[in-house]
Amino acid sequence: MALALAAAVSLGLSRFSYALLLPPMRADLGWSYLTAGAMNTANAAGYLAGALLMPLLLRRYDARAVLLVGGSAAAILLAAHALARGELALLLLRSACGAASAASFVAGGLLAARLASAQPLGGLAAGQVLGVYYGGVGLGIVLATMVVPPVPWRWAWAALGALALLATVGTAWGTRELVAPPAPGHVPQAANIRGLAWALLGYLMFGLGYIGYMTFVITLLREQGLSAGSVLAFYALLGVGVMASSWLWASLLQRWRGGQVLALLNALLAVATVAPVLSSHLVVVFASGALFGSVFLSVVASTTALVRHNLPAAAWPAGITAFTVVFAAGQIVGPSLVGWVADGDGGLVRGFAVSAALLALGAVLAWRQKPLTQNV
Repeated sequence: MALALAAAVSLGLSRFSYALLLPPMRADLGWSYLTAGAMNTANAAGYLAGALLMPLLLRRYDARAVLLVGGSAAAILLAAHALARGELALLLLRSACGAASAASFVAGGLLAARLASAQPLGGLAAGQVLGVYYGGVGLGIVLATMVVPPVPWRWAWAALGALALLATVGTAWGTRELVAPPAPGHVPQAANIRGLAWALLGYLMFGLGYIGYMTFVITLLREQGLSAGSVLAFYALLGVGVMASSWLWASLLQRWRGGQVLALLNALLAVATVAPVLSSHLVVVFASGALFGSVFLSVVASTTALVRHNLPAAAWPAGITAFTVVFAAGQIVGPSLVGWVADGDGGLVRGFAVSAALLALGAVLAWRQKPLTQNV
């Protein structure tokens, strides 16, 4: 649970809160959809840079130390958004926040994977341990819905920074006895990672597709005429779905060693993404949010499970980092791609259709991933 607080900071508060802030920021600053998407592209570019540094950092420093430094930096950078003047300053802050988030999230994922291998752990199966960690992102989303709407967007960024700092203190306190020194021994061969190529491609499509929904769904619902209360309830429901996902998919994460789980979850996300395009009825919208929330972070958990199932323990840092890198690469392109499409004819409806198609392609690619037989 202490590690889950770190996940709440690294993605829930640092990245996904932006969807709630986007409508007032776009109205106040006069942004196009492309500019709005570019802010999350900058965040993802910083995330990619941070992820690329992680193998070096995790070979030299304790993973818990990296986790806490990343979380503290993210908190400070979130608060600094309130002082930004102009698009360039916001772009730089979003990028730096992404780098700090990558340090926190990758290190937290490694620690969660190690905890998952320490049986028994509070009666939880390994898949449930990973699910609890990634489910922390949902807690961050729910907290964001509580602090963002009542205040102007600049004050909201400051409030998010304060929440992130409190959560990082909670992580530090709750992980006092958790040590994770750099893994001894030889750096894993690249051939092991190449064996997961189909899963990596499927995950790249996930990064491209899911981020359009998480960036623009609040804006889409506001454009469709949903009330402010309904929009907040929708996003809170999505966050609750993320927290519940640890229990929904744990057995599949534990049982299937190939790309089946990644394929299934990508397919479900494609359905959830296209649903609000086909109908703006409140029941359809809420079903979309509940389905999307209960699935999308489990996609991330499924890649950690793939690494655990198919690579030796010494290769876990490299494996988790490889998936993090392709995830970040997809997110760099995704927001700007959807924003560019949405600025043309068809608006956000067409942008969401593109996201759904990418997710469906990701399902097809991931399905081709077989277990690495030497590790089964």
